[in-house]
Amino acid sequence: MPRTAKAEAPLSLDEDVIEGRYVELGGYTVAFETHKADMDPAPLFHGLPGDRCQCPHWGVVVRGKVIFRYADHDEVYQQGDAYYGGPGHLPLIFDGTELIEFSPTEALDATMAVVGANLEASKAR
Repeated sequence: MPRTAKAEAPLSLDEDVIEGRYVELGGYTVAFETHKADMDPAPLFHGLPGDRCQCPHWGVVVRGKVIFRYADHDEVYQQGDAYYGGPGHLPLIFDGTELIEFSPTEALDATMAVVGANLEASKAR
């Protein structure tokens, strides 16, 4: 059975606001993320249906807190919580939060293509 651990996952992203380590296992991406600052990444999802993340995520909050905002409600997940974030959410991230998250790779890649393009466009301004 495929497996991974944070210490074995390659460092894929090391920015001012996030450190991310990602591994693909059986069609799912396992993400080990450490958030270094409060962040509302909502503008990065512009161009997706409803301007919201359409990729489902299953995860565990190792430390800190994350909020998934939906059109009609918010869901708050704190240290020790296991969660499911369905399509149509916007994350709100807090400094010091660590997550382990599982996402279908194909859906995540489609979402991240839009997020990446929006991030590059915001840097060009």
